[in-house]
Amino acid sequence: MNFGSDKDASGELIASGEPFALFDKWFAEAKLHEPGDPDAVALATATSEALPSLRMVLMKEHGQHLGAHGGFVFYTNSHSRKGAELLANPHAAMLFHWKSLRRQVRIEGNVAPVSDAMADAYFASRSRDSQIGATASDQSRPLASRTAFLARIAKVAASTLGGPVPRPPHWTGFCLTPVAIEFWMDRPFRLHERRRFTRGLHADDGWSSTLLYP
Repeated sequence: MNFGSDKDASGELIASGEPFALFDKWFAEAKLHEPGDPDAVALATATSEALPSLRMVLMKEHGQHLGAHGGFVFYTNSHSRKGAELLANPHAAMLFHWKSLRRQVRIEGNVAPVSDAMADAYFASRSRDSQIGATASDQSRPLASRTAFLARIAKVAASTLGGPVPRPPHWTGFCLTPVAIEFWMDRPFRLHERRRFTRGLHADDGWSSTLLYP
């Protein structure tokens, strides 16, 4: 009986080296094989009283170049529920689930807003319709009707006709700087493989890793 103790179907083990390099590899494979949005990630936040909430967002940038320890960037309305929670309690967790590859990546860390220049650059790269929608939406606030929202969209479109759509000051990005990254790989008989990377508390601390029981 094969309990999958050595390699997965692709002949690979979860590497024990540097977690960002491993994430880059897995993410590149997800972009080739995942039929939906390979950059879709579940984002968990909590209030200052530690009451949790969870939703899907799109990761827009990642890598070691983001800050001293690297990071994972997403964008949102900072007045939304998740934005308010991140500003009040700047800790979060992410979960990528690539079902087609039977893999998961869990990321935990600290969160901070990106610079205005970075938010401006990404907002400018979006389609005009997306810019208008972001400007018109009071994300997470009560909405009287769909018609009311469409009317606000039309008003913003008319007011910016012929010119650029400025980024609302409350629309920005957040960067999650990881202190832990865990890679999960499916194995036969639910004898899965898990490797957890953790980073020390000091600025010059590197990554260490260990396998975990499934």
